[in-house]
Amino acid sequence: MKIEILDSAEKDLIDGFKFYENQSRGLGDYFLDSLFSDIESLFL
Repeated sequence: MKIEILDSAEKDLIDGFKFYENQSRGLGDYFLDSLFSDIESLFL
């Protein structure tokens, strides 16, 4: 299975990262790590 992230979705990810990073340093990374972990679980 291949998952493609569309350009528009990539922009949303970047915006989400910036939003959470502005809340607290490192929270943006946690946001992305959690999201990609959920995407990886789709393979299971």
